[in-house]
Amino acid sequence: MIELLTPEEMNAADRLAAAALGGSYPLMQSAGRAVAERALELVGADAAGILVLAGPGNNGGDGFVAAELLRRSGCRVRLALLGPADRLSGDAARAATDYGGATETLTATTDLSGDLIVDALFGAGLARPLDGVAAETVERVNASGAKVLAVDLPSGIHGATGAICGTAVRADATVTFFRLKPGHLLLPGRLHCGATSVRQIGIDPSVLAEVRPTLFHDVPALWRGRLPVPRADAHKYRRGHCVVVSGGASHTGAARLAARGALRAGAGLVTVASPPDALLVNAAQLTAIMVRPVADAAALGDLLGDRRLNAVAIGPGAGVSEATAESVLACLRSEAAVTLDADAITAFADRPGELFEAIGRRPGPVVMTPHDGEFARLFPDLTQAPGKAEKTRQAAARAGATIILKGPDTVVASPDGRAAITDNGPPWLATAGSGDVLTGIAAGLLAQGMDAFEAAAAAVWMHGEAARLFGPGLIAEDLPERLPAVLAGLYGS
Repeated sequence: MIELLTPEEMNAADRLAAAALGGSYPLMQSAGRAVAERALELVGADAAGILVLAGPGNNGGDGFVAAELLRRSGCRVRLALLGPADRLSGDAARAATDYGGATETLTATTDLSGDLIVDALFGAGLARPLDGVAAETVERVNASGAKVLAVDLPSGIHGATGAICGTAVRADATVTFFRLKPGHLLLPGRLHCGATSVRQIGIDPSVLAEVRPTLFHDVPALWRGRLPVPRADAHKYRRGHCVVVSGGASHTGAARLAARGALRAGAGLVTVASPPDALLVNAAQLTAIMVRPVADAAALGDLLGDRRLNAVAIGPGAGVSEATAESVLACLRSEAAVTLDADAITAFADRPGELFEAIGRRPGPVVMTPHDGEFARLFPDLTQAPGKAEKTRQAAARAGATIILKGPDTVVASPDGRAAITDNGPPWLATAGSGDVLTGIAAGLLAQGMDAFEAAAAAVWMHGEAARLFGPGLIAEDLPERLPAVLAGLYGS
């Protein structure tokens, strides 16, 4: 299940499924059943009490169905409805009629005690700040100390962006339906979801052909089929030759980290293009990775004129200077796949149009790997775009490059509109140099001929998985050394 559905896309999938089933109420019944099953997994049928908080829409209808099933299973259930029952309509009204227990009116003083609170107030479709009784109830739920199960998405989380709409429930677990929503993966929404499970409720996956989602969960199923796997007759020249551009003598470590990442990611050969004053520093630290003296942008362009050098990464430790900008342009004039990071991005902060024009003139792939600060320097008007996925998409379309917007909820976006959200990066990735290794992994995959979007998505996932395998205490040098285990798992060996 790699597809992510925005609230609008999920509504479309619901409508298509309802048409096939002859009505939408079976979907609500299945959703309520999934909620009840998850509730019993959390607290068991012998729980002292379960409180269902039902909202005025279909999310509340799911809560009514779940409450009835839990009541029949022997649980002591209370249900509190936000707003008057006579304002319910459609499937929610039918679910309320089918509920055999008493319905309380939710107020600011409703007793919230119990072993489990089922948050069925608002789902992924919420797009306005919570206020009044709803906001007060959310704050009281969070302070109650009770275990909380959210239906679809914790109330107060925007389904498309993961943003908090005023205030939001902090759930221990969330049960959602058919496919994950962006708000389950993007921060801060992901931090409010707890353990999220996806339950199938009778929507045939064939509806995706009509919904046509372009946002994906960055997991191996998205790109594993394109991951380069060496053949029995492989040799290093068939696995690509990646060049990593080094900074000056006192700024060489970042390029070496990137180069090591590229080599461990499978590039057959890796060369560090080193300023002459840094040649001995780099040579003393490298063995399998080659070193070539490159004095300036012209020399770099000459080096990349050899078409066997089919990928280049520039930026880590390069320095923010006109010389770096000229070297970037030299890379973009070559036929090599280009990865731009760090200083290679910031060097164009006052003239992003020049960078984008240079990218637009070349047929080959370009991947850019900014963090939030670097992104803001190139795309200052997009920092307030509605959500991380959308602003990354807009930036990719403007730049004509695949963009990796780094962070704990890294988003990868292609100029063609595809985007993917990654959620496997552990917190110990927040360490100096880890981004340089990511740059190298992406460049190494590009050297092996992988599509830019898929190479970027694979690099981000592999980077996170390497960190997960190492665990706490990670430093950047550890990441490339965990890539063989990551690749072995992906190859199935």
